[in-house]
Amino acid sequence: MSRPPLRIVLADDERMVRTALRVILEAEEDLTVVGEAVDGAEAVSQARALGPDVVLMDVRMPGIDGIRATEQILATMPEPPRIVVVTTFENDSYVYGALRAGASGFLLKRADPEELVGAVRLVARGDCLLFPAAVRALADRHAAATAPAAAAWVDRLTEREADVLRLMATGLSNHEMSERLGVGPQTVKTHVAAVLSKTGSRDRTQAVIAAYEGGFLMKKP
Repeated sequence: MSRPPLRIVLADDERMVRTALRVILEAEEDLTVVGEAVDGAEAVSQARALGPDVVLMDVRMPGIDGIRATEQILATMPEPPRIVVVTTFENDSYVYGALRAGASGFLLKRADPEELVGAVRLVARGDCLLFPAAVRALADRHAAATAPAAAAWVDRLTEREADVLRLMATGLSNHEMSERLGVGPQTVKTHVAAVLSKTGSRDRTQAVIAAYEGGFLMKKP
């Protein structure tokens, strides 16, 4: 029995961008666009009304921007959709704000259609769209501007949890971490859950950001 297609809401103030995204996504049998929004406020209302699996969210929109829209969706929906930030520049400070707010990752508007489709499927199944070099660059810029103090949770990580968090920051999947550490996938999943709990993170992307901001990734293994 085939699964129903993944339901997607597009949020971008440029009609041409929304049209292009719709054409690419609806060419796939397992994807369907159920709504479009021209700004953050409409993105929030569309997400609440339609209950999509994924929202593709532009960060720079009039009125309520993508960061605040992401915050509102995640804070007010009991089962919120996964949110992917779509941006023109990977070093956009807005991207970092959206990731900190709980977005599952970001995608450049110049990405190939295959990357777009793959990203939607990836986050819909619960994974994160993590680009380690870009996230590190954004985190370094934020740290330089704010000079955050070391986080209290750093010293509460076990040695294996610390290993897992370092590997998460390189973008490895649970399966890849399992092979690297020589343990079973379920063991890795348990460690990931512990890392998320101790860092107070919604998902892997937020945990990696917390690792940079909390000074963990500055520490020697």
